[in-house]
Amino acid sequence: PAPGRVAVGPLGLTGDEQADLSVHGGLSKALYAYPAAHYPFWQTVRAQARVALWDEALPPGAMGENLTIEGLDEARLWIGDRLVLPDCVLAVSEPRLPCAKFGAALGFPQAVKLMAQSGYCGAYLAVVEPGTVGAGDAACLQPGAREVNLRELFKARVGV
Repeated sequence: PAPGRVAVGPLGLTGDEQADLSVHGGLSKALYAYPAAHYPFWQTVRAQARVALWDEALPPGAMGENLTIEGLDEARLWIGDRLVLPDCVLAVSEPRLPCAKFGAALGFPQAVKLMAQSGYCGAYLAVVEPGTVGAGDAACLQPGAREVNLRELFKARVGV
């Protein structure tokens, strides 16, 4: 977690850079939000894979996200939905697709397959209105057209 408020611009958070711009970042992938509710699942499978202790919690951001969210998950998000925060507005643009770097970050290559099977992909967000974000900010979900569900799009893209 970052102390205080962090500026959000069209390409993401100030001071948060993406390593591989061919697959991360840009206007439609400015931020990556991941549900905190999925963290216990990953903690358990990491312990089962013997790469972590059973009580070893994953720190916020461990999934590669720069926003850890509560109360929303992939089944409740649709492409075009907006997250209206106190000082900025973000739009759901697409699901995150897992890669080998994700498996390496979690410590076991099967993590990629587990993300595909679980549908626990998180959401890329575009910045509609720049501003700032801070830990604990409440977000109001403003429904978009509700034509393409985030989880269903993810499943179609990974072939599940």
